[in-house]
Amino acid sequence: MKIVIAGAGEVGFHLAKLLSFESLDITLIDTDKERLNYAESHLDIKAVRGNAASLQVIRDANVEKSDLFIAVTSEEATNLLICGLAKQMGCKRTIARISTIEYIKEECQIDFQQMGVDELISPEALAASEIQRLIDQSAFNNSYEFEGGALSLIGTTVGATAPFVGRSVKDAAAFFPDLHFMPIALQRKGTQYTIIPRGDTVFEANDNVFFITLPQGVEEIYKLTGKTKTEIKSVFLLGGGNIGLATARELRAKDLQVTLVEQNKSRAYDIVEELPGVMVIHGDGRSAELLEEENVESMDAFIAVTENSETNIMSCLMAKSKEVKKTIALVENMDYFELSQTIGIDTLINKKLLTANTIFRYVRRGDVVDMTTLSNLNVEILEFQVHQDSKVTGLNIRDIDFPRTATIGGVIKAGEGKIVLGDYKIEAGDRVVVCCLPKSIKRIEQLFR
Repeated sequence: MKIVIAGAGEVGFHLAKLLSFESLDITLIDTDKERLNYAESHLDIKAVRGNAASLQVIRDANVEKSDLFIAVTSEEATNLLICGLAKQMGCKRTIARISTIEYIKEECQIDFQQMGVDELISPEALAASEIQRLIDQSAFNNSYEFEGGALSLIGTTVGATAPFVGRSVKDAAAFFPDLHFMPIALQRKGTQYTIIPRGDTVFEANDNVFFITLPQGVEEIYKLTGKTKTEIKSVFLLGGGNIGLATARELRAKDLQVTLVEQNKSRAYDIVEELPGVMVIHGDGRSAELLEEENVESMDAFIAVTENSETNIMSCLMAKSKEVKKTIALVENMDYFELSQTIGIDTLINKKLLTANTIFRYVRRGDVVDMTTLSNLNVEILEFQVHQDSKVTGLNIRDIDFPRTATIGGVIKAGEGKIVLGDYKIEAGDRVVVCCLPKSIKRIEQLFR
């Protein structure tokens, strides 16, 4: 598969890095010589220096023979233009990074495919949606929905007093006669190893566990993990950039009380005019005095989404010291994910990771309709569409030659989520959610071709 990426900034480089691990033919375009030299010396890719809006430059990248063209430069208009050029020159599929979130809203009447853009991706919108899901499932560290919530992925750290600590997966399932959820991955505290749980896997205190669940299974997971469901009514939001603005808008739409702090004075006034229902404060969110004045300890959640990762982390730690129930920090450095559990912040989110998750479904073989990865875990969650000629069609799950480094979390049949066991027969039209380690991905893809 040949992929051309225009833009070697943070998002572009991260995508090139992840995709190069897949042994794909990657070409990276950028005007910055230093960025390209760094990328070429660290990744197995081809670099083309120049303006991606130049016909000659994209010809040099052999865009006419490419399967996928990804435009992630810092300029939205450039991304839309060069996707249109790439499409007309013969590229099979194009993806453009945008910053104008209204372009991807349902009420937008513009047909971007006529312009040659197959998919629009906004890292800011993805981050805002991720924050919204985390607020909705306040007791959990991770959350992701398949098919509008027919199945959901949630992750949580198991406390020492959880009723199933010291029990196996099979014993824990006996707590609930009707199975509404399935554990699909876990990580032991202090390790970097991801375990795909089996029936004899024993849960330990402080395990970071991920479940696929039906809507009714969420309450059962609360009971099983010993977590307390707390309703989020008030949110303190630090940072009024694109992500902060989109997040504030979504939270207000859910009737939450939102207090937003923005350091740039003119930006703060703009937000007041755009979001009249939000309390906007001009100030430095790193100031402990400001947090005390605004009674941050009375807030249910604290979300830091400034452009500075260290500011976001430190302000969340200050909020946590004030016993704020839920803290979420936006970070750019992927290495920080390893610290999230030890330093006490509930959840870290990363735009590059969210963007890569969205784009990866176009790279995976087999009919992948959705996918996500888990922060700080080396697993992928893939949703496959089963066809009449797929190798798994007509087989019971127990009869499929499935690697032990992968597991089926659930099935969506005719829009309805199902938690399934070994006696379930997979049929054409099913959408199967699979969790697997990187080394088993190729085998899984072959099963669902």
